[in-house]
This record gives sequence, C-alpha cells and structure tokens, in this order.
Amino acid sequence: MSFSYYVYVSDSKVNMLLPQIDPRFRAKRTTELGVNLSVLSAKRTTEGGPSDDRFGRLETVVGYLRDHGDLGSVDEPGQFFWGLLPMRWGAFPADPTSSLVFFGGRSENTVVGLGGSYRHVCDSVPDAEAHGVGRSMMSSMLDGLGVTSDLEDEYVADAVDGDLDRADRAALARVQGAVGSLRWPAQNVEFVAKRLLHGDSPDGTARSVLLGTPVYVATVD
Repeated sequence: MSFSYYVYVSDSKVNMLLPQIDPRFRAKRTTELGVNLSVLSAKRTTEGGPSDDRFGRLETVVGYLRDHGDLGSVDEPGQFFWGLLPMRWGAFPADPTSSLVFFGGRSENTVVGLGGSYRHVCDSVPDAEAHGVGRSMMSSMLDGLGVTSDLEDEYVADAVDGDLDRADRAALARVQGAVGSLRWPAQNVEFVAKRLLHGDSPDGTARSVLLGTPVYVATVD
C-alpha cells in the first residue's frame, strides 16, 4: 500500500472549489431559534455534508478535476494541470518576507514553477500578519520572485505601444530564471496546480515555461 506524504495543501483553494463541485456542500440546513433573555440567537446545523477531514476534502476536489475538470499535463496544461517531477522547493530566498514557497523543476519540454503562501506548507503555520499578502496571487508571487523591477519598464512600454505580450515575456523569463537558480536538493513530487501563466520559453532552452499555484504537492518515493 502506498501513502501520499503531503508537503503542501492549499485549504483556501479546496474551500473555494469544493462548494462548486460537490452539491453536498449546499446541504440542507436546519435553523434552531432560541431566545436567551431578550437576545435572539440562531443556531445552524448542517445535515449530510461531506467529511470535514482535510485530506478527504482535497481528494474530492482532485477526483472531480481528474474526472470532469479541465485538468491537463505540464506540457499541455488546461485550467489546472497535474505533474510528477523532480522539483527543488522551499521558502524563496529572494523574498524579503519569506512568505513565498516556490517549487521549480522541468519536464522534457517545459520549465515549471509553482508558488504559493508558505502558510500552506504542512506542519508550518507562520504568522499571517508578518507574512502579508497570500502568495497564490500571480502579482504577489511575481513580487516574491523579484520580477516587479523587471516589469516596470515593460509596463511603461505597454502603455506606449499596446504590446501586452511584453510583460508576459518578462514574467516568463523571470520564472525560468528563478527555477534555474534553485539550489535545494530535488525531491520527486506529485501535484495538481492552477495555471497562472504559460508561454514559449524566452531564451529557447525549453519549449515553454509554465507558472502555477498548487492545490497540493506530495512527495513520491
């Protein structure tokens, strides 16, 4: 029997997706009204809802994406993508807040970067106020990768000539550079992630570059 050893689970993504794909989350609710002195209190109970188990909820979401969702591969991503790759990962060294956890690797054709909030790393619960904005947002993730300064000139150019691809190319180049800069030991990991950015490799050393934010990441022996 094989076990999944999760190193990253985004409860916020699971909690957002699950009510959209599992009708049991719109379960019948009964309302009990009680009066305590002059204060009216409403007590709500849920009937027939799915398990509150964190990993059971995750498996429900992943199973739906696999069977019914737009779940592609690393080389041909859909709205979401699955992968099994050797990846280097950890708190991104250049992020001054240490709130960005970043996974980097590559398939035969694609350089892959995955980023999210360090608070979703299993067994790690950093102070949310100390670590600021969640890193699953692409703009916040790119800030953590140090891409903002690279993009400033591109945004100015975009305003002048209307070439919206210039900023994308700069972002893809920074993602590719960030993956190449990682020096942690690699681990074989399996993941499902939401696609954020995908395009041709700017320097031609790979066919494409893919940036996503994970729903989960698990190590695989």
